[in-house]
Amino acid sequence: MMPEPTGVIHDIGYRHYEGARLGRGNAFMALALHSLRGAFGFGRTARAKIMPLLLVTIMLLPAVVSIAVMALVKQPAMRYHEYAVIMQAVLAIFLAAQAPYLVAPDLRFRVLPLYLSRPVGVLDYLGAKLAAMSVAMFLVLALPLTLLFAGELLVDLPGPPKTGEYFASMGGAVILAVLLASLGLALASFTPRRGLGVASVIAFYLFTSAVTAVFFGVLMSMGEDAAAKWSMMVSPFFLVDSVQVALFGTDPSNGEGYPPGLWSCVILLAVIAVALSGLVLRYRKAASS
Repeated sequence: MMPEPTGVIHDIGYRHYEGARLGRGNAFMALALHSLRGAFGFGRTARAKIMPLLLVTIMLLPAVVSIAVMALVKQPAMRYHEYAVIMQAVLAIFLAAQAPYLVAPDLRFRVLPLYLSRPVGVLDYLGAKLAAMSVAMFLVLALPLTLLFAGELLVDLPGPPKTGEYFASMGGAVILAVLLASLGLALASFTPRRGLGVASVIAFYLFTSAVTAVFFGVLMSMGEDAAAKWSMMVSPFFLVDSVQVALFGTDPSNGEGYPPGLWSCVILLAVIAVALSGLVLRYRKAASS
């Protein structure tokens, strides 16, 4: 006589999913939205909200001051296309603080294979992270620009509103957001430690800023004006400013101008392509390990 089975399956309270499976596109959007919310600290601890919200507040201060000046003297106080260059340190700090958050934890805790076990592939994962970081950077810059434009309309300055300059600056904000997000994620992805990721992004910003300033100053003192303008392409912020000049006809923020033609656009696309290629190679290696 066979013994009675003694095994028992216990229901320990997991909720069974009986709805429709939404597929790859919805998984992409969910990951992108989750990453975007996390970039501003939403859905995280109270401490995680301090840095992004503080940086957003600092980004808004020049716009608020400019509106107050416009109301007093009835003259423009700050030009739209210069905002990103003037506030580049704040943008760099925001990028350095949030780009490692988007990529480092998944690498450190080796949860990337869990994402890739579903319809989401490596390119989907990276696309969602890039979209989230790009939108976050765009919002940080677009919010003060829009506030400044709204203030100009409310103050009612003499002459027509500078609508063209505002939209040109918004186009530049999109380009700058994509460039910074590509560079920030690529740099932060090469280490699973968030602290090292922050340091790498800050080091890159300081290095490019120092190289730009030194080479520009030395070449201008030697009378090599054309070469000095090319040296400005080293900085991501002046590179995007030169693209704004080439595509939208804005005034150069450096006061000296940039190389003529669309070479700045070619350099921009090359930098983004190199950054994204490094990011894809890094994650394909991480996914296979």
